[in-house]
Amino acid sequence: MQKQGFTLAEVLITLGIIGVIAAMTLPALINQTQGKELETGFKKAYSVIQAAFNQMSYDEGQVINAANYPEREFMPVFKKYFKVSKDCGLHGCEQQSSQDDDGNILYISQTYKTYNNNPMTTRLIDDGQIFVNDGMLIMVENIDGLIWILVDVNGNMKKPNRLGHDLFAFQVMDNGKLLPMGANGTPYNLCSITSTHSMNGISCTYKALTDKDYFKNLPK
Repeated sequence: MQKQGFTLAEVLITLGIIGVIAAMTLPALINQTQGKELETGFKKAYSVIQAAFNQMSYDEGQVINAANYPEREFMPVFKKYFKVSKDCGLHGCEQQSSQDDDGNILYISQTYKTYNNNPMTTRLIDDGQIFVNDGMLIMVENIDGLIWILVDVNGNMKKPNRLGHDLFAFQVMDNGKLLPMGANGTPYNLCSITSTHSMNGISCTYKALTDKDYFKNLPK
């Protein structure tokens, strides 16, 4: 008996089914892969930042806090503990960066977004910025009696460029400890899929460290 091959209609139906399955599964696989990459980058960044801070504390022989390192005096010392590929000074490396009449760095709101993809405040991370050899961008807010360290784990030229996704914040406390934002003692509780606050996501660092499923559930 002669075997019959598939008809054109059967082939088209099969291809259609495969296409539907691919359309349903590929986005989830892509999101899962991206989430894993962000998680790996975050854990590495946390380790690097903490090690540099600990070494600085040891070398300086004093409590590292905003009282001992007032306005814009923290980064000149802190950056010595990294292999810096580019020192961006205070105002960022991007050529389109500029300041408004209040001194806000305008490109920040053009590059970075909040946790749930809203415009991010410009009143952050303009007190020192460096690229390190592995591509991380480390930024500092050091004014008004505080020191925040923010790190873009994959650099500002690679998305998503969002707080709580690839941009994470740490706070230098008065007692000299470095805490992930969102931990007890840090000032904000901003890590919400619904908040419209211009710093929403600034407090997601603690959740990223403590919730094993955090990077599986990032908002689109």
